[in-house]
Amino acid sequence: MTQPYFIGLMSGTSADGIDAVVISTEGNQSELVGSHHRPMPAPLRDEILAFRQSGWDELHRLATLDVQLAEEYAVAVSTLLKATQLEAATVAAIGCHGQTLRHHPEGNTPFTLQIGDPNRLAELTGITVVSDFRRRDMAAGGQGAPLVPAFHRARLVSEGTSTAVVNIGGIANISLVTAGGDVTGWDTGPGNTLMDAWIGKHQGEPFDRDGEWAASGAVIAPLLGALLQDPYFSTHPPKSTGPEYFHLDWLATHLSGAEAPADVQCTLAELTVESLALALAQQPLDVVRVCGGGAHNAWLMQRLTDRLGGTAVTTTEAIDVDPEWVEAWAFAWLAQQTLAGQPSNVPAVTGAGGPRVLGGIFPA
Repeated sequence: MTQPYFIGLMSGTSADGIDAVVISTEGNQSELVGSHHRPMPAPLRDEILAFRQSGWDELHRLATLDVQLAEEYAVAVSTLLKATQLEAATVAAIGCHGQTLRHHPEGNTPFTLQIGDPNRLAELTGITVVSDFRRRDMAAGGQGAPLVPAFHRARLVSEGTSTAVVNIGGIANISLVTAGGDVTGWDTGPGNTLMDAWIGKHQGEPFDRDGEWAASGAVIAPLLGALLQDPYFSTHPPKSTGPEYFHLDWLATHLSGAEAPADVQCTLAELTVESLALALAQQPLDVVRVCGGGAHNAWLMQRLTDRLGGTAVTTTEAIDVDPEWVEAWAFAWLAQQTLAGQPSNVPAVTGAGGPRVLGGIFPA
C-alpha cells in the first residue's frame, strides 16, 4: 500500500502540550493535511519542568516519564488520525522529536536527552517511528540543534529572497537563508521560557496572552543590560541552549527583589527581542518570518517590528503556513528524510563534521 503521509510530533520546552500534524508528501514537497494539540496533563508537565535542575531518584522518575510520554504521544496520534479520517496503514512514519529534559552541547562529554519511548509509541500506534534526531549530529561534533533550518529552507523560503525564519518557542532560534540558498542558524537565547516562568510564579498563568502583562510594565534598563552581559549572547555560533540554562534561578541572580513584577516581565520580553535583533542586525534581509508560540504574542511581534526598523516582519501565515505547526511539521519532514536515507542536518548551523542521516528507526 502506498504510504503518502507522515506524522510529526513536537512537545517543546514549555511542555504545555503535544503538537501533532499529518502531512502529505510528493517528492520533496509536503502539505499540511491536519493538526491537533493535546494539552500536557498537569502532573506530567510538573515532572518535566522539575527535570530542569537535578533532583531525587532521577533514574526511576526518568524511566517512568519516558513511558508516560509515549502513551500521551500515542493518544495524540490516535486523535489526529480520527480527525483526518486516515488509517494508520497509510502513514509511512511518525517523526517524534521527544521531550528534551537536558541539553548540554559543550564540554568534554556533550550530551542531549529527549524522552518519549519510540518502541512503545510504535507498538501503540502500529506506525514506524523515527526519533532521537539530535544525538547523531552531536556525535559528529555538532550542537545537535537547531535541526529545523533545513526544513525552513525547503518549505518556508522563496527562491531568491534573503529570509530569516525566527522560531520563538521556549527558546528562540533563527534560520538565515541567503538569496542563493545558503543557510546558517543558531539558538539566540530565551524565547518564551523566562516570560512563561515569571508569569506562572506571579500570576499562576501558563503564558502572557498577547503580551498584555509585559505591555503594562516598563523596561528596567539596568536589568536588561545585565542580562545581556551573559556570555551566551556574545558567543559565536554554532551554539544552542535550553531552559536548563535560562531559568528563574538564572534570572534571580540579577534581581534585587525590589522590582515591580510587571516591569520584570516587560524586561524579559525586551530581552527576547533584543537578543534576536542583535543576531539579525548584520544580516542583509528581505523579510523576517516568525513562527512558534511567540508569533501569537502581539506585544512581542510589535516590539520586534519596531526594533528591526525597515525590515518586513511577518508570521509564516503570510505564506499559508500556520506558525503554530511549523516545528511538528519539521519533524514529519525530518522523518521523511531519514527513511529516504537523506542527510538533514546543516553542518554550517550545528558545527557537525559533515552531513548526517539523523534519527533512529523503530519499525511498526
